[in-house]
This record gives sequence, structure tokens and C-alpha cells, in this order.
Amino acid sequence: MTEFRDFLRHQCAYVAQATFKPGKFPEAQKLFEEAVATYTKGFNGAYLFQKPNTDEGIAFILWETIENMDENQSEAYQKIMDEMKHLFACAPETNFYDVLTQING
Repeated sequence: MTEFRDFLRHQCAYVAQATFKPGKFPEAQKLFEEAVATYTKGFNGAYLFQKPNTDEGIAFILWETIENMDENQSEAYQKIMDEMKHLFACAPETNFYDVLTQING
């Protein structure tokens, strides 16, 4: 029965949409990569997308559970997030999603 429950459990995706101050996207990308490098337990991958010729982006971070994301809020992570705050043009919009389908090529 445990195998069946594991089959029904879905990954979780944390999604953040943000607009950065003009010219600050490269710095935000560097800090995003540093933050992701601090993740351990339950981390299943991350993507950062940038709308061409803009300072708008979307980050997808995949977790086994939402709780895993909370467990990865280390002091090093918090320091990086504090460094990133001044780069946003406005507060990012964030949401959680269940990953229902994943197709790898």
C-alpha cells in the first residue's frame, strides 16, 4: 500500500514571477544560482526563465514536498535573499503548484 501512496504523491513546484530594476537581471540570476546551490533535502531541480529583452523572469523550483522547501531556509540562503531584495522593481508574485505531469526528453 505504501507504494501506491507514493505513486499518488506529487512533486511540488514553487513558482515566482518577478520584475527586476532595469539592468539588474544578471545580478539576480547570479544570486538565484547561489541560493539554489544551498538546497539539499528534497530539492529536485530549478529553472530560471527571462522574457527576452526585459527584466522580467520566472523561477521554477521543484521540491518533493513544500516542507522540504521550508527545511532548506538556511542562514546562507537567507543572506542571499537579503542581497536580492533591492533588485526587485516590485514584490514578486509567488505560488505553489502540484506537478502532475513531467516528461523528460
